[in-house]
Amino acid sequence: MTDEEVMAAALSDPDAQPMTKEQLARAKRVNLIKGIRTKLFMTQAEFAAAYQLPLATVRDWEQERTTPDAPARALLKAIVADPETVRRLINGQAA
Repeated sequence: MTDEEVMAAALSDPDAQPMTKEQLARAKRVNLIKGIRTKLFMTQAEFAAAYQLPLATVRDWEQERTTPDAPARALLKAIVADPETVRRLINGQAA
């Protein structure tokens, strides 16, 4: 679909109208780390243990006190792509 077709389809559904720029600006954004973790149905402690991350680091990332550095961002991208394989590799388990 073209962008115009997508917008026309969205506007034709009265129950799912696109947000205005003002509404979008006021919307609460989900923290990236929390989004990854909740998609995996894991608590902070479970996520930290599964990927051998310090629990305090996961908490700091989610509360935006700190941000993941480049290697951590690469790890998070790998987790998004294939969480089970990454967990097994990090924990030294055979594939």
